[in-house]
Amino acid sequence: MAEVVPDADDQVLQHFLTHSRWDAGAVMARVARQVDHSLGGTGDSALYLDESAFKKSGAHSVGVARQWNGRLGKIENSQVGVFAALGKGERVGLIDARLYLPQAWSEDGRRCAQAGIPPQCRRHQTKLEIALAMVRHARRNGVRFQWVGMDSLYGNAPWLLRALDADGEVFVADVHKNQHIYLEDPQPYLPRRKRAWGRPVTRHDSHAKPIAVGAWVKRQQQGWKKKILRNACRGRLEIEVLHQRVWIWEAGSEQAHQWHLIVRREIDAPHEIKYSLSNAPASTSVLRLAKMQGQRYWIERAFQDAKSHVGMAQYQARKWNSWHRHMALVMMAGLFMLQQRIAYAATIPLLSCYDIQILLARTLPTKQANADELLRQLEERHRRRQRDMDSKRKRQQRKVRRQEVTS
Repeated sequence: MAEVVPDADDQVLQHFLTHSRWDAGAVMARVARQVDHSLGGTGDSALYLDESAFKKSGAHSVGVARQWNGRLGKIENSQVGVFAALGKGERVGLIDARLYLPQAWSEDGRRCAQAGIPPQCRRHQTKLEIALAMVRHARRNGVRFQWVGMDSLYGNAPWLLRALDADGEVFVADVHKNQHIYLEDPQPYLPRRKRAWGRPVTRHDSHAKPIAVGAWVKRQQQGWKKKILRNACRGRLEIEVLHQRVWIWEAGSEQAHQWHLIVRREIDAPHEIKYSLSNAPASTSVLRLAKMQGQRYWIERAFQDAKSHVGMAQYQARKWNSWHRHMALVMMAGLFMLQQRIAYAATIPLLSCYDIQILLARTLPTKQANADELLRQLEERHRRRQRDMDSKRKRQQRKVRRQEVTS
């Protein structure tokens, strides 16, 4: 940005991200309210939860560690953020982001201090705990949605589903094929004590036998129903759906829950099967449940647009504030693009984020790319690169001197 924007300065931009006084959380909250104004408050408004990873080198960027990177499909040195998006139909906007802090970081106070992590944010939270906090924060912020959609990372956590259910939230959560279900009420009970002495029995048991979702699906030959999920770019997206009211019970717990099981496969890819649980009202139609299940796809499009057209993954920010501020700015840019696409939906129905990016790139003022300016940019890049090399060399020399003194 400093190279192409008139009167921009690299140090000023870094100061804006790292040291200036503004609250990224407050900016995200305002973005959320404006996205809600465009997409919230309807029967099709939903809150989607997901994570996104950013590959990073070195060990100094806040939260960086060897962890699962879904975009690369492997464990890699990365930062991982948990995100929330509000969507309605094909429209979606990111409204919240929290950096996941691995336990190795939260246990290292010195490392946290160097990365500028506020003391109240250093406590280790799992991605699931962060996700639940984001749902509750969205409600407090006035965001209006009918259900929460999430993938199997979150859906396979029984305590999270129970917490959402207790909060009065409707959810549609993907699960793995080894998820256990009961086809009848397991009727948990407290076993009799075997002895008159000792601790009282607190762990519930059941005589019912569970079955894995995948095994149950294999038994179903006639129950599949064809449905049209939506009109996609390449025509109608046709699916086949299985639906069953099932009981979910976690061994030892006091209560079982009767929820919907929705199983979906596409006509053109029958071996790719999605399994989901939902606590939607019992009267909810199969088509409605299938559409609710399929809606979570759009947060992936939000990530794709943010990374391809807004620079979501293109940052050089090592500090806690810098990361969250960058994501807040990404959400502001995404909000602008969302508002433009809605505003011109009638006259330019195919307007995309890529179109808006190109229009802005061609119309906003830029520095004149003459020979002198190109050489100046080259020299500036080399100056910053040399500064980083010198800084690293000095750190290595200080480390060697400390080791010599210690020895």
